[in-house]
Amino acid sequence: MIKNVLIANRGEIACRIIRACKALGIGTVAVFSDADANALHTKLADKAIHIGAAPATQSYLDMDKVLQAGIQAKADAVHPGYGFLSENTDFARAAEQAGLTWIGPEPDTIVAMGDKQRAREIARQYGVPVLPGSERLAPGQTELWHEQARSLGFPLLVKAVGGGGGIGMKRVDTPEALEATVANAQGVAAKAFGQAEVYLERYVARARHIEIQVFGYGDGHAVHLFERECSVQRRFQKIIEESPAPGVPAEVLQRMADAAVALAAGQRYRGAGTVEFIMDAATQEFFFLEMNTRIQVEHAVTEMITGWDLVQQQILLAGGATQRREQSDIRRGGAAIEVRIYAENPAKQFLPSPGELKRFELPAAAAHLRVDCGVQEGDRITPYYDPMIAKLISFADDRSAAIVGLDEALQGVHIEGIQNNVAFLRAVLAHEEFTAGRVDTGFVERDRAALLAAMQAVAAEEVA
Repeated sequence: MIKNVLIANRGEIACRIIRACKALGIGTVAVFSDADANALHTKLADKAIHIGAAPATQSYLDMDKVLQAGIQAKADAVHPGYGFLSENTDFARAAEQAGLTWIGPEPDTIVAMGDKQRAREIARQYGVPVLPGSERLAPGQTELWHEQARSLGFPLLVKAVGGGGGIGMKRVDTPEALEATVANAQGVAAKAFGQAEVYLERYVARARHIEIQVFGYGDGHAVHLFERECSVQRRFQKIIEESPAPGVPAEVLQRMADAAVALAAGQRYRGAGTVEFIMDAATQEFFFLEMNTRIQVEHAVTEMITGWDLVQQQILLAGGATQRREQSDIRRGGAAIEVRIYAENPAKQFLPSPGELKRFELPAAAAHLRVDCGVQEGDRITPYYDPMIAKLISFADDRSAAIVGLDEALQGVHIEGIQNNVAFLRAVLAHEEFTAGRVDTGFVERDRAALLAAMQAVAAEEVA
């Protein structure tokens, strides 16, 4: 049994892991940078250890400092959360070599799925449909860039081979824009992932982003916990997620789930993971996008509709104490919708808004409302990390009631000192395309002017 978990992360997900550990009677070790000396996760953990300066490269991304903190605190396992080192194979292997149990998939699985090109090839092996794409494109191979682009046709997406979370992803519409777009994406990828290679992928004009939550037992047995609709995005990053996916035929969702399970089982996947798909809204054809070998930001949606605690299940499996589940054991009920609250300015291209949280009030959690948060009033939101500060997850018997409950919850959020997206989220929830379940990944950009106008009206109403 695991007795003491090192949490190699910060913010909301660190607090979430601490909550799961406490429920299991397991001790926790937090790490923190200079910027997080008084952060909420350091106060909730049993022990907190300083690991460096504010920039992530000098703290949360420094593998040696993070692992030394775990060894110093006599941790016997490490949970990486999401982001930072969560999909870093070297860190997973180093943790195991240091005698820590890795709460996640096998390092070899992280390697296979973390390389997006390799993951596409593996998906094909298990009969999972994959969007047409190019080979790897290294810096300076301009002739190859154009050759591959011509064979695929425009518009295209440029994507980092080692990337995720929308980082380094760029759309390119014309041959004239190709070189500058690819070069820009390669620069972002090199900085974010230490790998400059990118690839081109056919762009689906009206795409829906639907993902399947899977859980594998490391022995070739895997199950799914249904889908999450993640099409409401800005800058290729999700801001609203929900389940069930509205308006998608059950037969299509079942084929997605079967494909995801086949991939997870074939890889002898261990623990929680997510297989992401792009679905053409017009034809309802779906294609493999990527597999995330970690817990997702939006895992709470799945937990609300299934009753599973995915983080507890991760920990129990890693410690050899979980009970194997069959697909027939898993049921879902009701509808759940999650919104991400960001310190950002929607009116200025969602630019992050660092500053002091002079006022920060959230609605009380209840049976129909989950509140996940990593900050508190008086904290300073810094420019060093992702600007997400909280998540609200509404649960109800049906989607319409979940939307109403979520809007009511957002009305109970009061933030001063920083710009935030609360009014924007309320504008999205009230938009006729969203309420009808007809959104796609281009929805926010396509209707941005109307959404911003509605956001301003919401904000004025709140002031009044």
